[in-house]
Amino acid sequence: MELLEKFFKEWGIPILCAVFLAFLVNRFIFFNVNVPTESMYPTIKPRDKIFVTRIHSQESLQRGDIIVFKSEELEEDLIKRLIGLPGDHIEIKADGTMYINGKIVKEDYVVYNSNKEAIFDVPEDCYVFCGDNRNNSLDARYWDNPYINYKDIKGKARFIISPFSRWGKLN
Repeated sequence: MELLEKFFKEWGIPILCAVFLAFLVNRFIFFNVNVPTESMYPTIKPRDKIFVTRIHSQESLQRGDIIVFKSEELEEDLIKRLIGLPGDHIEIKADGTMYINGKIVKEDYVVYNSNKEAIFDVPEDCYVFCGDNRNNSLDARYWDNPYINYKDIKGKARFIISPFSRWGKLN
C-alpha cells in the first residue's frame, strides 16, 4: 500500500496536474488547427498546422485577421480572412474588386480571384469572412447566412508551425 501511495504522490499527482493545465491552456489561451483545403492558398496551404490564440474581446478583431470560427451552417470549424466588421457595407464585384463602405480595398493576399459578386450589410455582433483563394473558397459569398456571430469566433491564427519549411508568422 505504501508503494502505491508513493507512486501516486511522485507520478500520479504531477500527471493529473499536467493534464489539467493542458486542458486550461487549450480551452482559454491557444490551440492548433490543421488546414484541410486550399481556400486560404497561398497564405496557408493544405496540411499546414496553425497556432491559434483565443479571442477574448471584439476589440481585438481587425479587418484582415485570419480567424478560426465555427460555421453553424456547415457544422464545422473554418479558417478564413476577416473582411467585414459590424456595420460595414461590403460589395465584391465580378472582377474581384472589393469596396467597403464605398472605398476600394486592396487585397494583396488574394492571388486567385473569382467572378462571384456579393453584397453584405454586416449586422451588429457579426462578421464576414472570405478565403484568400477566392476562386476555390466556400465562404460568405456562398453561404445561406453569410454572417458569423462573435460567439462563434474561436481564435486568431498567428503562426504556421508545421511543416517546418513554412514555419513563420501569418500576415
